[in-house]
Amino acid sequence: MRRRAVVAWLGGAAAYPSRAFGQEAALPVIGYLGSESPERYASRLAAFHTGLAEAGFVEGRNVAVAYRWADGQYGRLPALAADLAAQGVTAIIAPGGAEVVLAAKAASATIPIVFELGGDPIALGVVASLSRPGGNLTGVSSLSVGVTPKRLEFMHELLPKAPAWAAAVNPTSPTSRSQLKDLQAAAASLGVQLHGLRASAEEEFDALFTETRRLGAAGLVFSSDPYFAYRSHRLAELAVRHAVPAITQSRDFPLAGGLMSYGGDFEQSHRHTGLYAGRILKGERPAELPVQLVTKVELFVNLAAAARLGLAVPASILTSADTVVE
Repeated sequence: MRRRAVVAWLGGAAAYPSRAFGQEAALPVIGYLGSESPERYASRLAAFHTGLAEAGFVEGRNVAVAYRWADGQYGRLPALAADLAAQGVTAIIAPGGAEVVLAAKAASATIPIVFELGGDPIALGVVASLSRPGGNLTGVSSLSVGVTPKRLEFMHELLPKAPAWAAAVNPTSPTSRSQLKDLQAAAASLGVQLHGLRASAEEEFDALFTETRRLGAAGLVFSSDPYFAYRSHRLAELAVRHAVPAITQSRDFPLAGGLMSYGGDFEQSHRHTGLYAGRILKGERPAELPVQLVTKVELFVNLAAAARLGLAVPASILTSADTVVE
């Protein structure tokens, strides 16, 4: 069984304070557009600053960062992005999904924008080409959205006799329809029934698990969505409370007590975002920086969670796992 040690990290708002422009007028300023809060972004921020440092830039030393946080209210993102553009920042960093990059794109057609998302930037209309983006945007794309059906396959492998599953999507996400369509196609190929459930606010999370039980579904498969990923601890608490097998995109879910996760390596994607921010600060143009694809996909399995649920994880899943939490 292939295992890797689980590495803990620390991070928080205090590590990356927002700085007023006037305090460091001599430094270039990049804008950081976050869909959540600094606390929820802590590990991603750490990875971003690692990449920025690899490019030769350290916040407070030779670059300043102006942060704008939507605190989970995605409707605020366009105004926050417009505010950064109005401040005349050197570049805008748009990490954390389609909602963020689309807000940044709408705010400026000239300021360089570095995005990080889990979907296809061409399909979203963000760039014209992966090799030559051609406009003011470039960045990093992982495979989180594209591998959503694989999560259902893992759950089917875990419980091959289960006739039905539930799938959670966020209806406010630009990729929710395509992900649900892909999940339905996967369910059909596996010969199982799929119940689509929707949630776009934390107060709706509990209903995802109670409805899964009411429908007689064997478990819950989460689509790729930043809103779900940044609330992995809450989802893990509910999964334990309701004794529902579940799988999400974020490793934070099994690390917090949930059963499994399968998704792109966010540490690598955010580190690459930092690297690209540094290259743009050095004068490179986003139109000529190819979109980076982070092809590594991680499978995390929590054996303690499986034991609580009375499930025996098959060897086929364990041998595929990047990390097994015991």
